[in-house]
Amino acid sequence: MTRVLMCLILALFPVISVGQSLPRAVTDSDYFPVNPDEARLGQLLFYDPILSGNRNISCATCHHPKFATGDGVSLSLGEGGIGLGPDRKVDPDNLPEQRIPRHAQALFNLGAHEFTVLFHDGRIEVDPDKPGGLRTPMDADMVTGFASLLSAQTMFPVLSADEMAGHYSENDVSSAVRSGRITGKGGAWDIISRRVADIEAYAQMFDTVYPEIAAGREIAFTDISNAIAAFIAHEWRADGSAFDDYLRGEALPAQARAGLALFYGEAGCSACHSGKFQTDHGFHAMGQPQFGPGKAARFERHARDTGRMRVTGRGEDAYAFRTPSLRNVAQTAPYGHAGAYPTLTTFLPAHGQADAVRNYDRQLAILPVLEVADWWVMDAEAEVSAIEQASLGTPALSETEIAQLIAFLETLDDPQSLKGRLGIPEIVPSGLNIDR
Repeated sequence: MTRVLMCLILALFPVISVGQSLPRAVTDSDYFPVNPDEARLGQLLFYDPILSGNRNISCATCHHPKFATGDGVSLSLGEGGIGLGPDRKVDPDNLPEQRIPRHAQALFNLGAHEFTVLFHDGRIEVDPDKPGGLRTPMDADMVTGFASLLSAQTMFPVLSADEMAGHYSENDVSSAVRSGRITGKGGAWDIISRRVADIEAYAQMFDTVYPEIAAGREIAFTDISNAIAAFIAHEWRADGSAFDDYLRGEALPAQARAGLALFYGEAGCSACHSGKFQTDHGFHAMGQPQFGPGKAARFERHARDTGRMRVTGRGEDAYAFRTPSLRNVAQTAPYGHAGAYPTLTTFLPAHGQADAVRNYDRQLAILPVLEVADWWVMDAEAEVSAIEQASLGTPALSETEIAQLIAFLETLDDPQSLKGRLGIPEIVPSGLNIDR
């Protein structure tokens, strides 16, 4: 049998000696097409603080290529922070009110068709029966014009006081959000859109990318979000890893092959981390430590985060969070919905173990200094017990198995996506500072 034929067979029908069949290799058909000019416009908007209420924070502040599209900390400091990543600290002249409740997620492969639910709790998802084909917390107020679910996700950070909008009365955007004016003339999105449209370089680029704007339609927030989505889809497509090469017929080192056999075999990882991007897009309770402000409505006084249950209202969804894709996972630390574990070596032994939350070492959390109460849940026996009881549990792993699994997970690194295709722009049309 020729090597070419063997490679073809392995690419079409990759299997391992134990456990489940491997996914088929990723192809162009797995992704939405991207307009290069739209992606270049989105690149500038992604790095431009003009979208934030106080013009001091961009999408890239918490999703930076320097930290594999995250920010390298457990829970971010958004509005009111200065600096980037673990070096970010509070602005003494504009103190943050709280940390961001959940860890900043990675942005790899979000331009793939199969990503039909987003955020840790899945609060936005594709739904043909909803306005614009999407279900979001905005419900009846949801507007049309978002080209994709990826586009729709950008609407939330710019409305969050702690992420990008700023706090009450600090600026026109935060004031609009506080008074409930989101859509329509004078709403938060309209204010942001007019800021962008008033910059000549942006206006010209929007005319070039969107013919209907060149014909006279005003720039809308959905146009801004569509461009950012195109950039994310283009910049961080990740399908050039050693694992992808293996699915196309290349070899893997022995340690990684042993880890692959565990992952798709008796360790049971692929029960949830399935498919081409190692995610079932489902929600599972894995006993993760909970710290920080949690997720609570304005009338609630607690710091717990019940995950998917806050979306569905179903008790069986308590403490369940969306299965993350594992592409570039070796680079996207820290891990867990609260970023509780700084390395795979600390995360894997605890993942899904019933007593992990009770035995959690708080020194593992990477939390920029902020004078807030972070440990309310972990100090409450009833809260810790509830997280424990909801956990599904996974097989315990030996040190050897952990080393083998990490060797396999490292083969999911894609150098091109980690580097980025367009990179960080030298300047943005607003002239504001870029986080580097």
